[in-house]
Amino acid sequence: MNNLELFFVPLCRMNNLVRIGIIGLGQRGMATLRRYEVIGEAQVVALADLSATRLDEARRTLEQQGRPAATLYEGEGKWKDLCQDRNVDLVCVCTDWASHARIGIYAMQQGKDVALEVPAATTVSECRQLVDTAKATGRYCTMLENCCYDTFHLGLMQMVQQGLFGEITHCEGAYIHDLRTDLGWVSYTVFEHMGNPYPTHGLGPACQLLDINRSDRLVSLVSMSALNKINNTLLRTRRGRTILLQFDERTPRPYSRIQTLCATQGYAQKYPLPTLQLDGQQPLQGEEAQAAVEAYHDAETRHLIAEGRRLGVGNLMNYIMDRRLVSRLTNGLAPDISVYDAAVWSCVAELTARSAERGGALMEIPDFT
Repeated sequence: MNNLELFFVPLCRMNNLVRIGIIGLGQRGMATLRRYEVIGEAQVVALADLSATRLDEARRTLEQQGRPAATLYEGEGKWKDLCQDRNVDLVCVCTDWASHARIGIYAMQQGKDVALEVPAATTVSECRQLVDTAKATGRYCTMLENCCYDTFHLGLMQMVQQGLFGEITHCEGAYIHDLRTDLGWVSYTVFEHMGNPYPTHGLGPACQLLDINRSDRLVSLVSMSALNKINNTLLRTRRGRTILLQFDERTPRPYSRIQTLCATQGYAQKYPLPTLQLDGQQPLQGEEAQAAVEAYHDAETRHLIAEGRRLGVGNLMNYIMDRRLVSRLTNGLAPDISVYDAAVWSCVAELTARSAERGGALMEIPDFT
C-alpha cells in the first residue's frame, strides 16, 4: 500500500473484466477506443458524443475489429446517461479540457471509477472538487498521463528506488512541441494562456521521481512567459528541491520533454540525447544510455514492453498505461496515478497563469492530501 492509500481506500473491487464507457470521440477518444482492442481484460461497452457522425465511425470501428457493439449516447448532455449506465465500471473522459473535471465529478457521483485525459482540470477549485468527490464517493479518479510510462522514465524510477542516484536535488520536464501548423487537437485558447496550460507531460514524471504527495510535496512556484509563447516555471518542494518546467508550442524548437534528473551521485536526461552519468562510472550517451537505464526495468515492465512489441502497438507508453490501469482495477488495486497526483499536477495550469500575469509572483500550491 502506498502512502496515499492511507488517506482514503476506495471500495474494493475485483472483477475479471473492466467495462469502459468513453465520453468524447475526437482524436484522443477514438485513439483510446482503438487502443483497447488488444486489451482482453477490458471491453468498451458505451460511447457518448455530440456528433452522430463520430459515433457512427466508432460503431464501425468496433464492428471492423470484431468487438461487441457498444451502447451509443448521442447529443448534448447524453454523457450523463452514459455515467448512469449500470453496465459501465470505468468512465474515460476524452472531451475538451474545460469539461474534464465536471464530467469526472458527475461520473464518480454515479458510482463510477474515472480516468481523465490530461489535464484533469483547469482550475485549482476544480482540482479540489475532484479530490473531495473521490473521497466522498470512494471511487478511483486517475489521470491518463502516458508520459509517466515512458520506458526511459520507468527505468529511472527503478534506479531511484534502488538509491543509485543518491539524493535527488532537481528535476526538469517540458512539453516542447511545434504545433503552429498542426492544431487538430489543441484549442487556440492555449495560445492566449499566460502560463502553462498543459503542464502534466513534463511535471508528472518529475513529481514521481521526487515522490511528490508521498514523502515530499510541492509548496510554491514562480512563472514567467515570453510574449505568451514560451513559459518557464520553477517549482519548489517542502524539502527544498526544485523542478524547472517548460512549455513551448509556438517556436521551431525540436520536440522535447527534457526529462532531467540531477542528484548527489548521478545525472540523467532523455532529451535531446539520452545521457546517464553515475559516480565512478563512465558517462553514457545515446543508445548506450537508453539501454543502461532500461536494463533496470522490473519484470512487469519488461513483460509489458515485450507484449506490446509482439502485438505491434503504435505507442508503448499508451499500451503500458492502459494495461497497468486495467490490471490494477481487475485486481482491486488503486491506479498508479491517484486523484491527489491528478490534482496537484493539473492545478499548476491556473497557478502559472496567475504568477506570470503578476510578473513572476510567488504562488502557493495547495496540499490536496
